[in-house]
Amino acid sequence: MVDITEKAVTRREAIASGTITMKPETFQMIVRREIKKGDVLEVAKIAGIMAAKKTSDLIPMSHPINITTVDIRFNPNQADSNIGIESKVRVVSNTGVEMEALVAVSVTALTIYDMCKSTDREMVISDIKLLKKSGGKSGDYINRKIPKGEKE
Repeated sequence: MVDITEKAVTRREAIASGTITMKPETFQMIVRREIKKGDVLEVAKIAGIMAAKKTSDLIPMSHPINITTVDIRFNPNQADSNIGIESKVRVVSNTGVEMEALVAVSVTALTIYDMCKSTDREMVISDIKLLKKSGGKSGDYINRKIPKGEKE
C-alpha cells in the first residue's frame, strides 16, 4: 500500500461509467419491471452503493475510506437496447475515490446481469471507465478519450 500519511485531506470526487447491452426483450422487461427477481435498476443501484463502500475489501492495495456519498444513475437507451451506468463518489480524505467509482459501476452492471441472466445470457458489459476525478495532489482529470455522443 502507498503511504498516504503526509497527503493533505481534501474533498475528492470521481465519476465513472459503463454500459450493459442486452436483447430488446430483456430491455423492455427491465423497463416494465417484469423481471421475476424484482426491480432490477433499484437492486443494482443498491448493490453499486454497497460495492463502493467495500472497495478496499476487493482491491488489495486500496485504502479503506469513509465515503461521504455515492450516486448511481442510469441512462436507458431503447434504440440500442442498453443501459448506461454512471457513478459519482465523494469523500473528504487523503486518498482518491477512483477505484470506488469504478467498482460501483462494475458491480451495478454485474447485478443487472445476475438479475436478468435467466432471460438473456448474451448481455455484454462494456466501456467501464473513469470519466473525471477532482481533488488531491494530482489535481483534476477529465477523460478526453470519450467517444463523441457520450456525455462528459
